[in-house]
Amino acid sequence: MVMLKLKPLKRNKRKYSSYKGTVGKIADNLIERDFNAENPNEKWYTDVTEFNLRGEKCYLSPILDGYNGEIISHNISKSPNLEQINDMLKKAFDKNTNLEGLIFHSDQGWQYQHESYQQRLKNKGIKQSMSRKGNSMDNGMMENFFGLLKTEMFYDQEDKYKTLDELIIAIDDYINYYNYDRIKVKLKGLSPVNYRLQSSN
Repeated sequence: MVMLKLKPLKRNKRKYSSYKGTVGKIADNLIERDFNAENPNEKWYTDVTEFNLRGEKCYLSPILDGYNGEIISHNISKSPNLEQINDMLKKAFDKNTNLEGLIFHSDQGWQYQHESYQQRLKNKGIKQSMSRKGNSMDNGMMENFFGLLKTEMFYDQEDKYKTLDELIIAIDDYINYYNYDRIKVKLKGLSPVNYRLQSSN
């Protein structure tokens, strides 16, 4: 490459950040990078990631279960707003009625500092946990999922998607594939959903 005076293409690794300052200490880091869980609904993780398709953007907000890596619920929005987070929570709470004692971990994004978000967790008996400022690996489970997702269906494949709506559909499809069909060695060669179902039996 040097002889031909070629330079490698560098991807902009700057990630979307929802941090907008803090209004005080909201929650301790209860996870402390001990990500795995012994049972479903013991540790959940969430974050928001941005997709930039030729200048148009959409934002994915999922909840991941530390037990099997399953995406419990998600919302894809063209704007990162509180409505997106509320919809994600509603879907998760509709599917899981007893969440008493669950640890729910996030970064210090403004959405997770919002009083209504904190109250919804308290109403379910959920313990809120937050990463330290500037420590992305404190939420490593979520970071790993975003990296996998974008590597397998987005990076260097942007030309496949003619519109932002096509990309949004593809993200939905990937999450369904990831939950039900994508096997993991760590899960005894099963997909996240099949591992959970087998364990419950």
